[in-house]
Amino acid sequence: MGELTKSDFTSFDGTRLAVHREGEGRPVICLHGLFSSADMNWIKWGHSTRFAEAGFEAIMLDFRVHGESEAPQEPSAYPDGVLVRDVAALIDHLGLAPGEYDLVGFSLGARTALHGCASGVLEPRKLAACGMGVAGLAEWRRRAGFFKRVIDEFDTIERGDPAYLSRQFLKSQGVDRVAARLLLDAMGDFDLDTIGNITMDTLVLCGEKDDDNGSASELAALLPNAEYEEVPGGHLDSATKPELGEALVRFLQRG
Repeated sequence: MGELTKSDFTSFDGTRLAVHREGEGRPVICLHGLFSSADMNWIKWGHSTRFAEAGFEAIMLDFRVHGESEAPQEPSAYPDGVLVRDVAALIDHLGLAPGEYDLVGFSLGARTALHGCASGVLEPRKLAACGMGVAGLAEWRRRAGFFKRVIDEFDTIERGDPAYLSRQFLKSQGVDRVAARLLLDAMGDFDLDTIGNITMDTLVLCGEKDDDNGSASELAALLPNAEYEEVPGGHLDSATKPELGEALVRFLQRG
């Protein structure tokens, strides 16, 4: 089983992005959630080790503005669909052809993966979308507005405010708030008319108490070839549960 390693690569616009890898075998590209990182989403709670022990290589990107990747403050660094383009640049950097990898995303990572697959830019063998529902896709601008408030009112949000936990998480991760605000505008609402383009085997995986992004079961019902599964927890803590990684491994090992 391969050791955990970290390297950098240059994305399509010259931004330096960090990639963490663990294991040997079929590549599984893992995309983390907003204000999180590869370490917080996949490594810290043992999911990457679960992938490795099951015979996969977990390839975990730190999105721009997150983790150990660069966080440019120029608006030009955040064109429409920038995160999908970064994932495509990673796949090109790795030399992976369509169908030679699986793709797993949590929250922002799931949204990015679904956008990429619907547009045909990303072509994994299997897709797993965690912590995502219909509203989180189709009503992203409304959801992004919530996070913009977290950034804009960062110093005045107090305990008891619905935004307090997100504010504390952003603070704990040391995210550059100027860059994060620019990133929030770099992805639009998902056109549900394109969801039929996502034809690969798909797992929609969500915490039993997680409704932050709307109904995950409704999302699974809309996808042409998807199944729905619940794991313990809400949006902020389902990624910390071993059941999440175990469910992902079971799904990826089938077929």
